[in-house]
Amino acid sequence: MIRTILISGANRGIGRSIAERALKEGHRLSIGVRNPKDLKGSNLDPKISGADKVLLNYYDANDINSATEWVNSTLKHFRNIDSLINCAGIFNRTSFLFDEQDRSSIDDLWKVNVMGPWQLTREAWYPISKSGQGRVIFLVSMSGKRSKGKLAGYTTSKFALMGLCQTIRNEGWDKGIRVTAICPSWVNTDMASGISTLPKEEMTQPEDIASISSELLRLPNSCIPFELKINCNLET
Repeated sequence: MIRTILISGANRGIGRSIAERALKEGHRLSIGVRNPKDLKGSNLDPKISGADKVLLNYYDANDINSATEWVNSTLKHFRNIDSLINCAGIFNRTSFLFDEQDRSSIDDLWKVNVMGPWQLTREAWYPISKSGQGRVIFLVSMSGKRSKGKLAGYTTSKFALMGLCQTIRNEGWDKGIRVTAICPSWVNTDMASGISTLPKEEMTQPEDIASISSELLRLPNSCIPFELKINCNLET
């Protein structure tokens, strides 16, 4: 099945790998990023891969209007949407005992990591529900399953996102929408650039997550896992 897919955060890292894999497999992509110019000259540029395959859109997870405009632009261009892959997210080290000047960083985590995918999925819900084989994939994190270290702000936002994923799964089940929360540990991206305890080549690679997403888009409604916990190191 060739799908029409919304992908947020596809300008780098995991989102970029997912988008490139999906394009290679023949899917139609509507990509939402803060600066579409970041993708000009790449294979995710409509001028290179074709406007019948790729649409670039401005999207900021802090701006609900941009989500509405992106969905409307996609429907006008491709006529339908049957899948959404939420990759946009931010990371910071805000701790439980945060300084008062760090309070805004907690708000940022909540807006981007929770409300951003919530609002975008809500905007795209009706067209996705029409196909009977809708797919909604969230890049959550193992930090949405357990807490390690002192990342209170980030971990809280990811636990909340996991709760949202479960509720969206319930909401969409009878409409044929299948939801998957992908929960990797360390992935070899910019977010893990400061990690020295694990060699980059031993981390999960963005291409590995892209392979998983590819399989989720292919599998039938009767065989879609809700939650995928992915480890590159032992967690007990």
